[in-house]
Amino acid sequence: MKRLFFLFAVALAAVSCSGEQERKAEHIFLVGFDGWGSYCMDSVEMPFTRELMEQGCFTFKKRAVLPSVSAPNWASMFMGATTELTGWTNNGDAAPLAPAYVNENGVFPTIFSLIREQLPEAKTACIYEWGGIRPLVDEKAIDYCVQSRPEDIAAKSAEYIKSEKPDFMAIIYDDPDHVGHSKGHDTPEYFARMGELDACLGEIIEAIKEAEIYDDSIIIVTSDHGGIGHGHGGQSMMEMETPFIIAGKNIKCGGEFSEVMLQQDTAHTLAEAFGLAVPQMWSGNSMSQVFE
Repeated sequence: MKRLFFLFAVALAAVSCSGEQERKAEHIFLVGFDGWGSYCMDSVEMPFTRELMEQGCFTFKKRAVLPSVSAPNWASMFMGATTELTGWTNNGDAAPLAPAYVNENGVFPTIFSLIREQLPEAKTACIYEWGGIRPLVDEKAIDYCVQSRPEDIAAKSAEYIKSEKPDFMAIIYDDPDHVGHSKGHDTPEYFARMGELDACLGEIIEAIKEAEIYDDSIIIVTSDHGGIGHGHGGQSMMEMETPFIIAGKNIKCGGEFSEVMLQQDTAHTLAEAFGLAVPQMWSGNSMSQVFE
């Protein structure tokens, strides 16, 4: 009986301590480019993106969830779980499938939800172009959540960063997806748009520096899916493989990593960076190897 009690106590202690981690940085920024396929990295320069790659860790093999369209993949990135659990099995105004669990705000728990619950004083923000992002982030758990025109996103983000110095901020562009649909993936127009988006990333990085929080920040640049021809949604590697780049405080200068990464692992990595405990309904892994 005593042995059983001892084993129970050890197990209980392990559960209660799980997720109790040291916070890696005071400020974390996630910049997302919708429709950015890893395949294009052999054809674009993107100096600001490549500087982050040199300073930190990256993979070009982060795999999208199926179907390889926007809502399911942004949902998995923010919600830390696969489509079967989040309910976001396709695009739409609401999850096509009933989520396996909803929180008090009526949504599957997101990284924003976890921050609000476990770090209630933290300041969070989300600036996005595509309106479909709003139902995926738990806007009631976010201090500043606004839709913006693509030409205004960098400036509006820079203004907010310098004035508010947020703990966590997601900045989501709806390109190069538009160009992929109109002009085609793997085209000069697509590559040109990636260069323009890289310049926007440069503006955001400069704002972080001007806010004097760069040395205490982590920056992640990633995507929901790639594309082929004039579309996406299938199972080709051009559609399925997306970049994940992370650099900043307490991030190793480790270059390309070989560990398998899935879309939902983005949220788990963010949770570890914030020292958050993840809920039982999340399914995935943190890319713990990137942290010092």
